[in-house]
Amino acid sequence: MDIKAYQRTEGDINLSAERELWQETHLSRQTRDVLEEDSRYFLHQSMSTPCLNVITNAEGIYLEDLDGRKYMDFHGNSVHQVGYKNSYVIDAVKKQLDNLPFLPRRYTSAVAVQLARKLVELAPGDLNKVLFTPSGTSAIGIAMKLVRKATGNFKTISTWDSFHGASLDAISVGGEGVFRNHMGPLLPGTEHMMPYNSYRSFYGDSDHDGSKTLDYLEYMLKRESDVGAVIMEPVRSTDVQIPPKAYFQRLRQLCDQYGVLLVLDEIPTALGRTGKMFVHEHYDIVPDIVVIGKGLGGGLFPMAGIIAREGLDVAHDISLGHYTHEKSSVGCAAALATIEYIEQNGLLEHAERMGVLLERELMAMKNRHEVIGDVRVIGMLAGIELVTDRHTKEEAVEGAEKVMYRCMEMGLSFKVSNGNVLTLVPPLITTQEQLEQALHCIETAISQVFPQ
Repeated sequence: MDIKAYQRTEGDINLSAERELWQETHLSRQTRDVLEEDSRYFLHQSMSTPCLNVITNAEGIYLEDLDGRKYMDFHGNSVHQVGYKNSYVIDAVKKQLDNLPFLPRRYTSAVAVQLARKLVELAPGDLNKVLFTPSGTSAIGIAMKLVRKATGNFKTISTWDSFHGASLDAISVGGEGVFRNHMGPLLPGTEHMMPYNSYRSFYGDSDHDGSKTLDYLEYMLKRESDVGAVIMEPVRSTDVQIPPKAYFQRLRQLCDQYGVLLVLDEIPTALGRTGKMFVHEHYDIVPDIVVIGKGLGGGLFPMAGIIAREGLDVAHDISLGHYTHEKSSVGCAAALATIEYIEQNGLLEHAERMGVLLERELMAMKNRHEVIGDVRVIGMLAGIELVTDRHTKEEAVEGAEKVMYRCMEMGLSFKVSNGNVLTLVPPLITTQEQLEQALHCIETAISQVFPQ
């Protein structure tokens, strides 16, 4: 099967020959029967059905499949900061289920107010207003509507290769072909610029800080008078692109200069992933709107939302969200417990320490293996870029997929992004010993697939 390059941007491919070989070699007949039934009933789509395996349990940092194998889950769809089956979060959810299992939309509850107050206390500056939604995608939609209401302008500027969700409005802002291609007309006014590292890809280190891409953004802002917002991921979690502080400080300055709101999508990266509660804290800036989700529900409940500057509370006469589960009592209890667990167990500090270990060990691994072209680390988020040639940066696409499946054989699960980036997203509860074990699996697999 001919797999297009754009199909590999967000994650690994579910229709490749390598996956089929791994399944035939390692999965029992019973497991394959369940996968075949899943394939029969669910609509097929990239990165989902047909599925990889059948999971029967998720606990701590581990997944367990139908055949009894356990895997350290360094993927987790970015929801598992506090680990699976976290008893603190589960107890809070059970208590809420007994007390108030559902909150009709016209009402509020103490737990919803407590979560909102906690987020406002944690967020910097005047990020003092929140709105909750059942998913990150819908939170992006709410942010876009609020931008239009607050500014009177409908255009947005985002970057190619970005991911902001899978709904029609979110893929209009997003920049990945696997979601956008052949979808027909998308939302008008969703302009795109190159991501910060694109000039570097073309011209080497001459644009080490992404300043040329911001020069282009300023060119756009000078000529587009009806731009309401710039929407960006402060760290691109898919293949772990980490702009320098100067990039976002200038971006904030440009938005202020041209009267444009800055919306930061931290759906997969907030809540401790990078060693800070919010990613933008690394850049010493305050966005106008920050979008959060995924890990907010503690790996138990779908929860997302926006935190906005107080001055943007201007939509009293319209419904920005109006979702049935907007202030879900159970979801708010899960989110509040998740944040409390992160704080009470020092997971921000732990993520910082593990980030130092990750960077040190991966840089040493890079020195030992020519196939590793780059490593990028921030907290407990890491990308290992595999190349066939460090000078040409030619992507080792087939080899990267083989490495992933070798690691699966050794009990480590992660995803491959952009075709050649091993993306590691360990739970924040992962110990140093477990992290070192995972890195040993990766290096062993690299040595097997790329013998020197």
